[in-house]
Amino acid sequence: MTKKRILIIEDEANMRHMLEALLGKSGYEVKTAADGKEGRDAIEREQFHFILCDIKMPRMDGMTFLKSAKEKLIDTTVIMMSAYGTVDTAIEAMKLGAYDYISKPFKTDEVLLTLKKAEEREGLKRENVKLKDQIQRIEKSYNFNNIIAKSKAMQSVFDLIQKVADYKTTVLITGESGTGKELIARAIHFNGSRHNNALVSINCGGIPETLLESELFGYKKGAFTDARQDKIGRFEEAHNGTIFLDEIGELPLSLQIKLLRALQEEEITPLGSTGIKKIDVRVIAATAKDLGEEIKKGNFREDLYYRINVVNIYLPPLRERVEDIPLLTEHFIGIYNKKLKKTITGISSEVMEQFMTYPWPGNVRELENVIERAILLASNNTLEISDLPSTLTTKANSSSYLATEGVSSIKEASRVLEKRLIEQALEKTDGNRTKAAKILEISRPILISKIRDYGLD
Repeated sequence: MTKKRILIIEDEANMRHMLEALLGKSGYEVKTAADGKEGRDAIEREQFHFILCDIKMPRMDGMTFLKSAKEKLIDTTVIMMSAYGTVDTAIEAMKLGAYDYISKPFKTDEVLLTLKKAEEREGLKRENVKLKDQIQRIEKSYNFNNIIAKSKAMQSVFDLIQKVADYKTTVLITGESGTGKELIARAIHFNGSRHNNALVSINCGGIPETLLESELFGYKKGAFTDARQDKIGRFEEAHNGTIFLDEIGELPLSLQIKLLRALQEEEITPLGSTGIKKIDVRVIAATAKDLGEEIKKGNFREDLYYRINVVNIYLPPLRERVEDIPLLTEHFIGIYNKKLKKTITGISSEVMEQFMTYPWPGNVRELENVIERAILLASNNTLEISDLPSTLTTKANSSSYLATEGVSSIKEASRVLEKRLIEQALEKTDGNRTKAAKILEISRPILISKIRDYGLD
């Protein structure tokens, strides 16, 4: 076990030697200093777990030491030693960050007991930090950089983001429109080593082909009629940072070869220039298209595809992760309550039923828009079917997930959904709990507990 390091700052030689011998025998690694200045020099050289510091000393007293060394003592427990008549000063020292004080003259047991209490306090602090970390990990499991999800598919996405974030490796994000590809790009950038530098986004399908090259690579003065001065492109803007090429499947073939060269050689040539510029850019691309099919049609270069598809992150459509819908609903209600100054407390069970069975062709973006509209039009504190657009209010299909009577909150609607899914799994497996647990992707003990909670046994 590593010995705890302690520094004794005491001007009286006899007291200093006595404490050194006592604490050395008690298992501490002891260093000494004859005044505050020597003590300050000692903490500049090494870190200590504890410091025993006298208050009245020559050259630099204990109070001056405490004030001057405050930044260095964040992880060190300081115990002041005070003679009769200086207790008020010791209390003042505690206000400055000292843990405790011992009045002189003191018994050896008193010193050891105070240090033991300090160690116990440090242990509690470490436990608190550990618990906070655990809580943050749990919260992050449902909320990763404003991406709300608890489904297994999205948890896998979060894990992949953390694995690739620190590296320059090119990432291709694929998935239907509205699944949140730009959010994933932002999460990769801001969780990585380049987070203090620029994240530059460009929609390859949103800029005319004639302007796209100059937007990406910049141009020199006189390169074309309106080029009155030099302009840097998005790649140069993103130097030492990240460029996000959204809808890369829309990139014209004429520019794909230039992009490939920029990725391979890490250099660009602005329009109208004969020279090259070296760039250090992390590239993240995204597309809603099937690039494999685009290659077959001759619309996308195969070599560029393999260059950008080093790591692929696939975002499943919302209809394939319906367990995230209650969480997302609650999240968007919170956002638009603030934006629109509303007080919506939840949604009716009928609305939740529609949400869970609707195919969401526009994915998360469509869900967000529907909730914003519903909150804006709602006449009550609960969102009702009448608040939804007509596209969602068609009769629910026969495979409806929810029994909806008497349910009005998101939390309760989630419980109704969970109960129904458990019932379906048990029906499908003829009551075999092991097989049902596999279908539900939970452990058998958890399933048994939930069966008991829902009265299904």
